[in-house]
Amino acid sequence: MDTFGKRMAALRKERKLTQDELAKLLSTSISVIGRYERDEMTPSIETAKKLADALDISLDYLVGEGELKVLDKKTLKRLEDIENLPDEDRTNIFYTLGNLIKAAKLKAI
Repeated sequence: MDTFGKRMAALRKERKLTQDELAKLLSTSISVIGRYERDEMTPSIETAKKLADALDISLDYLVGEGELKVLDKKTLKRLEDIENLPDEDRTNIFYTLGNLIKAAKLKAI
């Protein structure tokens, strides 16, 4: 099971950020970033939110509540936009999206 620190380190590396660069983005020290990544220290909720923002990922994924890493901020914003539409429009969008996903899966076979 991935810990907060393991997820944080993996995301930082995927984003091609050094610990020093991430520390600067958060106005903290490299030693603090290292302690988070080694699970020696847990950030406050405010710091965890800043980390999620800096890594462009949802806080849910970072803290282990979500498994869909692809839910970056752009994707989340699109889902929120869809959620705020009238029921009929939302239903039509999800129907169309479902068909596009099916077509893509068939194409991949």
